[in-house]
Amino acid sequence: MTARLVYSSGDGGDRRGSGAGDRGEPRTVCPPGEHAVRVRRERSGRKGKTVTLVGPLFLTRHEATKMTKELKRRCGSGGKLGVAAGRDGRAVFEIELQGDHVETMLIELERRGFPAKQSGG
Repeated sequence: MTARLVYSSGDGGDRRGSGAGDRGEPRTVCPPGEHAVRVRRERSGRKGKTVTLVGPLFLTRHEATKMTKELKRRCGSGGKLGVAAGRDGRAVFEIELQGDHVETMLIELERRGFPAKQSGG
């Protein structure tokens, strides 16, 4: 006996997952010197926990994953690589690190050749 779909509230597509991944894979890649990376501290919507956000990053998934791992190790904290919407609505990579690491990230990104600026307060 074969299984058949009885009911679905979806649009019929075979999309898997939810959240940021639905924005699609970032397609634009730029050399480090051409980025306008912003580093900001954020607490809203995180139950009072502080996180440091680094982005937008126009890298390949492999490069972004490698960079996330190295930055997490540099800060000694957890974090993740996410996909966010850029100013023009296109998908871009964004690194989220647990804790307040704005100063460390500014120094580390400059060392790697990314022109980084602090954003927000």
